Amino acid sequence: MIITKKAISRRAMLRGTGAALALPLLDSMVPALAQVKSNKRLGIVYVPNGMRMDHWTPGTAGSGFELPSILKPMEPYRKQIKILSGLVGADGEGPHARASTRYLTGVASKRDDGSNLQASISMDQIAGRLLGRETQLATLELAIDGRDFAGSCDEGFSCAYTNTISWANETTPLPMENNPRAVFERLFGDSGSTDPKVRQARLTKDASLLDSVTERASELSRQIGAADQSKLNQYLEAVRDVERRIQMAESQSDRELPVVDQPAGIPDTFREHAKLMFDMMALAYETDMTRVATFMMGREITGRTYAEIDVPDAHHPISHHQRDPIKLEKLLKINQYHMTFFAEFLERLRSTPDIDGSLLDNSMIVYGAGMADSNSHYSRDLPVLLAGGAAGSAGQGGRHSRYPENTPLTNLHLTLLDELGVGVESLGDSTGKLPI
Repeated sequence: MIITKKAISRRAMLRGTGAALALPLLDSMVPALAQVKSNKRLGIVYVPNGMRMDHWTPGTAGSGFELPSILKPMEPYRKQIKILSGLVGADGEGPHARASTRYLTGVASKRDDGSNLQASISMDQIAGRLLGRETQLATLELAIDGRDFAGSCDEGFSCAYTNTISWANETTPLPMENNPRAVFERLFGDSGSTDPKVRQARLTKDASLLDSVTERASELSRQIGAADQSKLNQYLEAVRDVERRIQMAESQSDRELPVVDQPAGIPDTFREHAKLMFDMMALAYETDMTRVATFMMGREITGRTYAEIDVPDAHHPISHHQRDPIKLEKLLKINQYHMTFFAEFLERLRSTPDIDGSLLDNSMIVYGAGMADSNSHYSRDLPVLLAGGAAGSAGQGGRHSRYPENTPLTNLHLTLLDELGVGVESLGDSTGKLPI
């Protein structure tokens, strides 16, 4: 690394006509950041319809445990993860609508048609109120499933409860964006119009966002060293790849899909969709556009099928397996499949340099579900994994911690907020912070 008197600001942007692209961390920024501490990131990755807990929970506590089958993809990251057992959602049971609502709020939703919602501000939004003062976006809410599920929500509960895990306050659920194009434009800018015809005209002309900043990127390349040039090229290629994949999905969006109709811009396979959303979550962290992100890999009661892994059955009915070995095996396949994408996300974070380490070193990412056994709607001893080195002693990793029975999940949230420098005395049903 060559240290010079001149330094590029961490907030420097590549600008072109109608586009602005945040820069990743470059060596040339180090002098400007000499007195700056690492920025911690918070991520919540939520999976629906419970878990095969017999293939999730390690057989022993402490270190040196064998990773169960669902967690096998975590082996390369063993030293940077912790498995947390014994945590419970508010009230410990109840329908799917309560599982997702209480996950980050600690408040169990009530039966309602949407006119009188009941929840509370979620921990990600509490974090965003403070950390968002230093970033362009306070928080980022991502999802795979859309919100057009009328008639497929929990009976007697508003669909708002299963459409999100993020709440601005007691009565305001925040929409989770599942369209990659919309997320991309929120991060990197759009055409200046929401008119579909204007957007389609831009796509037809193949006006890449990167094309509009090429001249500025060329100027910047003359100011930085070879190592920074390589980093910049890799970053620009990553953004270009995301945009290319989105455009490909949009060009194929008029195909007749075998399962469900999906809006333009959404890939027709879960695999590509999940990878795109995880990639944009990583890009948002890398460019410091936001430090707080939530991602629902599925909404509760989702009927998504997974033909790509030989599970053509709908997820939710499978999760109510009634101990049927065939359904149990299919549920296991889904749980394992989800984990492979999370592993790829962790690798992306681990391989991306950040101040004083990698993005993974400076992140705290929670992966888990709002139910343990969906068959009985049981939400005690929830499946919870904590990854990254930003959560205090969790940076040591490689441990399975068992907490006393019925320890509120919100106790973990209080602890993570404390690590982020957000002082909160209570959240939902919390009773105190956890030793992690």
